[in-house]
Amino acid sequence: MAQGFGRRAAFALGMAPFAAGAQGFPDRPVKLIVPFPPGGPVDAAARIVAQALAPLLGQQVVVDNRSGAGGSVGIDAVAKAAPDGLTLALGSTGAVAVNVSLIPTLSYDPRRDLAAVGMVSGVPSLLVVRPGLPVRDMARLLALVRQKPGGLTFASTGPGGTPHLASELLKLRAGLDIVHVAYRGAAPAITALLGNEVDMAFLDLSVLLPHVRDGALRPLALAAAARAPALPEVPTVAEAGIAGVEVENWYAVMAPARIPADRLAVLSAALRDALAQPETAARFTAQGARVIGGTPAEAAAFIAAEIDRWGEVVRRADIRPD
Repeated sequence: MAQGFGRRAAFALGMAPFAAGAQGFPDRPVKLIVPFPPGGPVDAAARIVAQALAPLLGQQVVVDNRSGAGGSVGIDAVAKAAPDGLTLALGSTGAVAVNVSLIPTLSYDPRRDLAAVGMVSGVPSLLVVRPGLPVRDMARLLALVRQKPGGLTFASTGPGGTPHLASELLKLRAGLDIVHVAYRGAAPAITALLGNEVDMAFLDLSVLLPHVRDGALRPLALAAAARAPALPEVPTVAEAGIAGVEVENWYAVMAPARIPADRLAVLSAALRDALAQPETAARFTAQGARVIGGTPAEAAAFIAAEIDRWGEVVRRADIRPD
């Protein structure tokens, strides 16, 4: 009982600087817009963030799903929202960084219309092959692709999504000819893999883990700087001999660009504190994700670099939206 009181007291003291820093902000519930439907990985990450942020801000954090146009509908809503810090978004790689180059008519520019509150987490892409493909490592897959140029296929969740970009990046870095087959989401792409309809796919580690662990899909390489704790036996793409193929589906909390500096500071501090809590980190780790965190300036610099990086891939691979 005494230990519980001590934890609550420390928690209350930890909240005080957030409220004092912006004269009682927030004084109303905060809306966290998710630019994708409920039940997906972005939605799951948003609910972890909302639950961890609410007690630190002293207000409810309400998740609001607004999907459409590859995430641009929800992000546009935040870009056009009142800059009072009460309307935020959980942006992702595609919605924030890729759509700038992918959608010519995009109604917002993240560098101009959004302010980064902070990075949240990142989920690396994992390359898997269908059960019937006779390869068990990256070297054999590369050899097979080169023996049959244009003869193998890779699945994606749609043009311009992270799985598509990861595969195109691999093709560019290794000089491969693999045919793209687009599906509408991770679930149908995985179904196609399990049914031997397509040969391979880069998908989020989190959605592939159950199928890898039960032996239904064969993992070959992780598009990350280091191996994943969830699959320590799987090498990185770099370890397999191809440099420059690091692909994460990352998430960041975003606010309207003209948010007052003191309110941005409150939100950023609360987010960093939320991510530092062991239970929050454990929930992300269970999904195969890593917690990133950091300051608004660090997040803004990272996002700007991602916009440039994926813009180059979109142009070189001539990727076009549906």
